[in-house]
Amino acid sequence: MPEAEFLPEAAPADAAASAAPPATLEAFLDGMGPRAVRVAELGLRHREDALDAVQDAMLKLLAYRDRPAGEWTPLFWSILRSRIVDLQRRRTFRLRWLLPAPERDDTALDWADDAPDPARAFDGREAYGKLADALAALPRRQREAFSLRVLEELDVATTARAMGCSEGAVKTHLSRAREALQRQLEDWR
Repeated sequence: MPEAEFLPEAAPADAAASAAPPATLEAFLDGMGPRAVRVAELGLRHREDALDAVQDAMLKLLAYRDRPAGEWTPLFWSILRSRIVDLQRRRTFRLRWLLPAPERDDTALDWADDAPDPARAFDGREAYGKLADALAALPRRQREAFSLRVLEELDVATTARAMGCSEGAVKTHLSRAREALQRQLEDWR
């Protein structure tokens, strides 16, 4: 068959660009930033710590700029995962429980929204909050497997390399995470 039959007739330029690996490490990191912050924030439950973890992971990845572009994704997630675990462990040794609890005013809702449908945007924020709380209740390995496979849409092999375990372990962690999330979010559906 001729090659032209395999190519889509009207492929958008963005699809071709997203399928090809980034040309530079800087372009890779630019594309990875927002997703990495979301994953780190789910793992650390604190925005500033998440931003620090992502920044540290990106700086560490710069030392591996000579590696092939295909290795950057699992390497980055592995570095970020290690950084998140380090921060979680460090946090357990701090004496945070001696500090007074910060006062929160949960009664004030922020209704300012640029979206065309404020009710839908509020529902989306509420759904994200419920999912984040449910993910926070999962064991660390299940949370990592779910975040990398479902939220980041990495394949099993890449997730296994990032988590430092076998593909079977990734599938087991993901299956258990899905079961636990279904139980926790059953009432919310």
